[in-house]
Amino acid sequence: MNSFFARKFVIQGIFITIAVVIVARLFYIQVIDKTYLLSANNNVLRKVVVYPARGVVYDRNGKVLVQNEPVYDLLVTPIEAKEIDTALLCQLIDIDHEGFQTRMNKARTHSPYRPSIFEKQLSATTYAQLQEHLYKFRGFYVQNRTVRSYPDSIAPQLLGYIQEVNDKDIERSEGFYRPGDYIGASGIERSYEELLRGQRGVRNQMVDALNRPKGSFMEGKYDTLAVAGDGLVSTIDRDLQMLAEKLMKNKMGSVVAIEPATGEILTFVSAPSYDPNLMVGRQRGNNYMKLLRDETRPLFIRPIQASYPPGSVFKVVAALTAQQAGVIDEKTVFYCPGGYRYGGGRAIMRCTHVDGATTLAKSIQTSCNTYYGYTYARMIDSRGMSGPKAYDLWREALSKFGLGHTLGIDLPGEKPGLIPTSDFYTKRYGNDKWRSSFNISLSIGQGEMGITPLQMANIMAIVANRGFYYRPHLVKAIGEKGIVKDEFKEKISAGVDAKYYEPVIEGMHRAVNVPGGTGYRVRVPGVEMCGKTGTVQNPHGENHAVFFAFAPRENPKIAIAVFVENAGYGGVWAGPIVNMLVEKYLKDTISLPKYEQDRIFNASFLPEPKVKKEEEVNKTTSDRKKQTRRHKTPEAQATEPRREFFVHHSQIRKGHQ
Repeated sequence: MNSFFARKFVIQGIFITIAVVIVARLFYIQVIDKTYLLSANNNVLRKVVVYPARGVVYDRNGKVLVQNEPVYDLLVTPIEAKEIDTALLCQLIDIDHEGFQTRMNKARTHSPYRPSIFEKQLSATTYAQLQEHLYKFRGFYVQNRTVRSYPDSIAPQLLGYIQEVNDKDIERSEGFYRPGDYIGASGIERSYEELLRGQRGVRNQMVDALNRPKGSFMEGKYDTLAVAGDGLVSTIDRDLQMLAEKLMKNKMGSVVAIEPATGEILTFVSAPSYDPNLMVGRQRGNNYMKLLRDETRPLFIRPIQASYPPGSVFKVVAALTAQQAGVIDEKTVFYCPGGYRYGGGRAIMRCTHVDGATTLAKSIQTSCNTYYGYTYARMIDSRGMSGPKAYDLWREALSKFGLGHTLGIDLPGEKPGLIPTSDFYTKRYGNDKWRSSFNISLSIGQGEMGITPLQMANIMAIVANRGFYYRPHLVKAIGEKGIVKDEFKEKISAGVDAKYYEPVIEGMHRAVNVPGGTGYRVRVPGVEMCGKTGTVQNPHGENHAVFFAFAPRENPKIAIAVFVENAGYGGVWAGPIVNMLVEKYLKDTISLPKYEQDRIFNASFLPEPKVKKEEEVNKTTSDRKKQTRRHKTPEAQATEPRREFFVHHSQIRKGHQ
């Protein structure tokens, strides 16, 4: 009997214990532990990523260069996408059934349980049509995004574009970026990506069984706000940029204008250009491939990536560095009989004029090759040391002018140009006994030397400042506080004393403002512009037209370099472009005769398509030469044709050996 009652209490105790454990567990699950609550809520919650607007980019005067416009990404969670009208969906977003299957398979591969992008960047019109029927497509929903918009369709190479992140971008960001995010791919979009991109937010949205939104979860208590990216004020003058791009239409080359007092870039043109809006939207990929295949290479950023022989502008640097080295001064005179003889008189570097007794200022005014042949010979041969050692000192002086290395502009992909080392020539000639005559073409900015258009414009800024420059840059201020990067406030010396600039500037003044100067025909009324023409030899075709200038002479506001490939004479083609841009910037007017303006606007120097027959190409080249001669006035014929002709050192090498 006692045994029966004992078993009874034991069994009751077991049941009571089990009941208490169950009740306790239920209390823990329902009251204390929130895991199951959140799990249940997730069945009716959708976490929507809120993408921030990228920072807006303005010109120096507050005009919008880059803004944002709304687009809509269609996302899908494959496991939920059942019993939908695929034909209707395809019709609404303008894809075919095969495209639907391809996109769905890609989404399943990514994850059957997680949302992924089904179709990117639907327009507002398409989204409006889709929204009316979205409840019919279970598993599909729309996510708001913004894309870039360019109101004036200008400056694509400096502004850059954005693109979807790849695996390397995600890895480098240490988890910041996710598949489907966008990142700056070029231009200042890339340089200032961390400032422009902003910070993502998350919105918890409740939906019903039919995938219809039912409002915010917990009144937005667990939402995080998106933070818009910082705005940028660029250094570019929009109106000047637009004019420069129109002037460079159907041409290949560059225009770079700098404010000498700050290093701020006023105009940055790479021609041929393209409409930056082509790099936005659902056709972006197709447009990118067309630009990539274009023979004229519009994606190539010529101002910082193209390297050219500088031609006559280099005479300005040569005159300054030679004075600083003490091998010439403003009173030094060399006699020009029409060329500079070297290699024991067996070779000649020609001038197109017989200049006679030539001073430093006159050598700049008339662009005398002979003067700089003698100057270079003194730099290399007359300093009491071997040719290579003297050359190294000469090259070091050029480096202080920003040549042979990058200037540090706030754009990716800048190239350093080329100033060959002494070892290059020692290896070429097999010994270190070479002298100035072995590379005399360097004296007038030809030969192996190459500098970028940005470096050319920076040389003019140095001369305008009488011996220093600020690092050229494209962003003037960052964010609401208008922050300026410290590296753009640094004053950098070019290594030449200010007193040596005056005779050079006087020569540049005469070149533009005195009859007989090589740039006299492009002088600016009411503005004392100092400039230098250049006609750069091009072994692959027509010579390149170059013009460099700063204005006004005192308290300069603009330094500019224009380089037009395959155009011919600098004063005929590049000079008028400088004339119009300088006058527009300083006086907000253009006084160049209308027929001259039209000649520049309508000229085309683009290469003929490769499929053209050879005789058609020859005819076009012949017509172009006739056009150049036809537009040259007697005044221009007397002052402009200062092409640098010389016999290359390779032709006299045997004489030195």
